[in-house]
Amino acid sequence: MNAREARGVAVAAALFFLVQVGALAMVGPFETAGYQAVEDPSDPTNSLVYVVAILVATALMLAAFKYAFERAVKGVVVFSSALVSWYVFGVVAPPLVTLGSVNLVAIALSIGVAVALLVYPEWYVIDGAGVVMGIGAGALFGISFGLLPAILLLSVLAVYDAISVYGTRHMLSLAEGVMELRVPVILVIPLSLSYSLLADDFSGANEVGEDDESASPPTATDGDGMDDADADGPARDAFFIGLGDAVMPTVMVASGAFFSPASSLGVAALPALNLPALCAMVGTFLGLGILLWAVMKGRAHAGLPLLNGGAIGGYLLGSVVAGVPLVRAVGLAPYL
Repeated sequence: MNAREARGVAVAAALFFLVQVGALAMVGPFETAGYQAVEDPSDPTNSLVYVVAILVATALMLAAFKYAFERAVKGVVVFSSALVSWYVFGVVAPPLVTLGSVNLVAIALSIGVAVALLVYPEWYVIDGAGVVMGIGAGALFGISFGLLPAILLLSVLAVYDAISVYGTRHMLSLAEGVMELRVPVILVIPLSLSYSLLADDFSGANEVGEDDESASPPTATDGDGMDDADADGPARDAFFIGLGDAVMPTVMVASGAFFSPASSLGVAALPALNLPALCAMVGTFLGLGILLWAVMKGRAHAGLPLLNGGAIGGYLLGSVVAGVPLVRAVGLAPYL
């Protein structure tokens, strides 16, 4: 790994850190605001519903790219970005201007995110919107999925990710489509100060998962795997990490902070942080380190097996150290 790649890894780690710390900070405010998305967070079937929703959304996106409906996909993603941003800004933006109970400042900021994505989707705009989306989605799903549903969700998605990247490879095809849309479904990690996502036509990038000496910049699957240029090829300008890679392990972090009976660590800025959540974060970054090391070898990889596995393993280890019985840590106590 050269100095440019090392800087890229540091940037990727920083983005993951912002998402996870931000989601932890939003756990309490989101609960107070009534953002919990389900009536019974401990119901394991919540995970099944979400997995089905992902499968349906993936199929629709693949169909949209096949039949040239890319603009519809971009519109949905930009709208979703504004919506999730509104959730975050709704609890952090000061209510300087209101209309009844509606925080107009939060609405203006969320509309600003959408406009920026449409007008000037440079890499730092994409990353900024992606971090806000990651914070909102991680916290929202974290307080909506109890411990057992969260573990089931992350486990199933890790298996699905591996199949879709190494087996059917349809996630790689999806990645090719979303990259060119320049929307915050990906996080862009520039390795050069001169890199511009707007100027990148991706014409030098080959099909994800296949090495090519002319491939620059490298490409990544839709949040679930990454690819890199051949080590003997020209210096890479950027690599891409799917936003889902940052969000999914963050769900475990937020769920552990919110639902685990472990005591808070007493961090003033992050009152929800406990040892299981902290260890889930550590596990995520261990998985991220291994993933990025593998990506620098120049092959496409499924991210969620390592990232979700690290988050779940870290959470369970932290629970044991905190004195939480494993039966309670995995959310099985009500069924035994």
